[in-house]
Amino acid sequence: MRSAAPYQKVRGRSGPGLVVRADDVRLAVREGREGNLVLFCVDASGSMGTKKRMGEVKTAIVSLLLDAYQRRDTVGLVTFAGPAATVALPPTGSVETAVRRLESLPTGGRTPLAEGLLQAADVLRIAAVRDPRRRPLLVLVTDGRATYGDNAFGRARQAAGHLAQRGIATVVVDCEPRRGIRLGLAAELAGDLGAEYLDLGDVAAGNLIRTVTERKVA
Repeated sequence: MRSAAPYQKVRGRSGPGLVVRADDVRLAVREGREGNLVLFCVDASGSMGTKKRMGEVKTAIVSLLLDAYQRRDTVGLVTFAGPAATVALPPTGSVETAVRRLESLPTGGRTPLAEGLLQAADVLRIAAVRDPRRRPLLVLVTDGRATYGDNAFGRARQAAGHLAQRGIATVVVDCEPRRGIRLGLAAELAGDLGAEYLDLGDVAAGNLIRTVTERKVA
């Protein structure tokens, strides 16, 4: 009505009521920043020199959260080691929650890579139901080795194919040592995921932060 009111004379109004046209219609539009969900999926098994690596991952998560408030980003962490995968940090925007949940992370044992990928897929599925507008980015930190259960790497490839079908934006950070014979399994897994592949060697917090920052949607 407010949009139509100034134009009543030129529209030839001669009686009660307003002359309203289609272009006078206004809709309430809710605007907001959708934000990103960055989910780290990290090998915490005994095959990867994990204590230092997990420390770098923790540092990266806290740093990303400190910078996430204005964009409403959330960050989560799935780890896989021993017989299972664990949601070490459900997606959160709280630095305090992250510091508390990440204070102690179990490491060592075999490498249940398939279980890690399936757990990450489940976390992303639940997050999409809760907030379908949030854009997911999966960051898989692995050397590609899978040592838990029968046909361990084959099952990991199947899990990777499941994620690829869902169209999840994924980056595989290969932390296989550059010295000695390299198997190149992480690169193969990246192909199954339809993921971007990064060979970073030793994983450092700065590299992880840069990797995520360059790939998030502003």
